[in-house]
Amino acid sequence: MAFVPLDTVIPAERLALMAARKSDYEEWAELRRISRAHLEPWEPSWPRDALSRKDWHRRVSAWTKAWKTNSGYVFLIRRHSDNALLGGASLTQVRGWPANSASLGYWMGEPHGGQGYMKEAVNALCEWAFPMLNLARVEAGIVPENDRSRRVLEGTGFAEEGRATAYLEIAGTRRDHILFALVRADIRR
Repeated sequence: MAFVPLDTVIPAERLALMAARKSDYEEWAELRRISRAHLEPWEPSWPRDALSRKDWHRRVSAWTKAWKTNSGYVFLIRRHSDNALLGGASLTQVRGWPANSASLGYWMGEPHGGQGYMKEAVNALCEWAFPMLNLARVEAGIVPENDRSRRVLEGTGFAEEGRATAYLEIAGTRRDHILFALVRADIRR
């Protein structure tokens, strides 16, 4: 796996993905605050100090450590036209040979949903990750009723692979997930 600088920017038509910085705190906290009711049903339980500066520093520290060890890459998504923070996307559990795979996660602030931004971000992230991280597969899981996430994954070429029982804790409960994967085109049999 190649070294990936922390100042990496992945451009797309209307947006760019970039690593979170400590200076992003205010905008991140505000977007997550106004989107909380929208996000909580699809995410692990928020910590008691969610959205605090301490929570932010904990996150950025963990994300930076993962980045430096090539085990995970967390990006914020910003719109080109006004640099507004739209959401985030990540590749975590990055595994080298023989798996050469990673897990995709993402979130979109409620005011920005339904405008195609997440499809654009996921597409750009995967196009970057396959060659840069030498991935063969990018995997994702969604709770069965998350129709918006299903549309994002299917709209970016992910194929449904099956169901995983009690796959992740979401909103305080172990939840089944529908598993999807995108396989690098040049290695398909």
